[in-house]
Amino acid sequence: MIKAGIRANRYMRQNRDGAIQVMMDWGKTDRESAANTYDSTWRIFSKDGGMTENGLKVVIDQAKQSMNIDRPVAFSEVAEFSLVRDAQKELGIKGR
Repeated sequence: MIKAGIRANRYMRQNRDGAIQVMMDWGKTDRESAANTYDSTWRIFSKDGGMTENGLKVVIDQAKQSMNIDRPVAFSEVAEFSLVRDAQKELGIKGR
């Protein structure tokens, strides 16, 4: 599943129109909404399928706001990337 997610992420970054079409079909939404969602979210993921520190911070901050959490939340409380790193190695993306 992780390798499929990495492949999907790479497709999304490399194929904007195709990704927007998938979002329209899957999300049952119009092209403008799908394009706006795409344009506002694709940057949070790095080219290798992992999430950047800034991207993770955005996700944490949004979740904290929606759940009314005031305390700091460490990355280690919500993310563990060892399985992603293993999948990246198997796909030949990192760790050669």
